[in-house]
Amino acid sequence: MTTSSLADEVRAAVRARGIDPLRDAETVHRIAEEVAAAHDQRSLTGAVAPLADPQATVGELVAAVAGLGPLQPYLDDPDVEEIWINEPSRVFVARGGRHELTSVILGAAEVRELVERMLATSGRRLDLSQPFVDATLPGGHRLHVVLEGISRGFAAVNIRKFAGCLLLEV
Repeated sequence: MTTSSLADEVRAAVRARGIDPLRDAETVHRIAEEVAAAHDQRSLTGAVAPLADPQATVGELVAAVAGLGPLQPYLDDPDVEEIWINEPSRVFVARGGRHELTSVILGAAEVRELVERMLATSGRRLDLSQPFVDATLPGGHRLHVVLEGISRGFAAVNIRKFAGCLLLEV
């Protein structure tokens, strides 16, 4: 059983319980723990392989269902200042003012799904009548998206994070 099939189980449980995963990540985390524990129980019978790192798997499941999937570790990393997707196979981050290409490779459908998920909490939309969108993500990060077709056939995404600091530190 793959992480993606476990994520499908978590999504099904979230839907069955009527939970909004973008607003209730704690409950999604508990469900992910339940799904991972059930998987480990099945592994005792030999029906499935055991999880190599159950806690890491739970984190991946929560990121896939309630977060921004493969981008979530970069959002959680305090050293990452900016994330951008120039094309699905080229996801960049900036750390300390230096840009680096990540190992993340997304499909065009995954980029569309991530954009929809990011915009869902902002109340904004992206379509032909509004091909550029600026929004604020729940963590205060700034989001800029350009509609696919306007930007070389796929959506271009930029997330700019702001370092939290006290006025005394400035």
